[in-house]
Amino acid sequence: MKHQISIIDYVEQGSSLYIQLEVRDAETGSQFREEVRFLDDLLYGELVHPEKSPLSESCRTAVIAYLKNHFNR
Repeated sequence: MKHQISIIDYVEQGSSLYIQLEVRDAETGSQFREEVRFLDDLLYGELVHPEKSPLSESCRTAVIAYLKNHFNR
């Protein structure tokens, strides 16, 4: 089973990019709908934070890789 990552919506404001996404963690079976933010090339948000994220580590890193690739940052 693979992690599922869906971008619901995003808005660019200057050097910030706000992304609304839905993530299904294949390891835990949990689903989350959260907002994360790029400020230039740095990604912020509880969902991707190494200590605060509710996601499994493999899902968290998959989300980061997917977003960096999708938005070319």
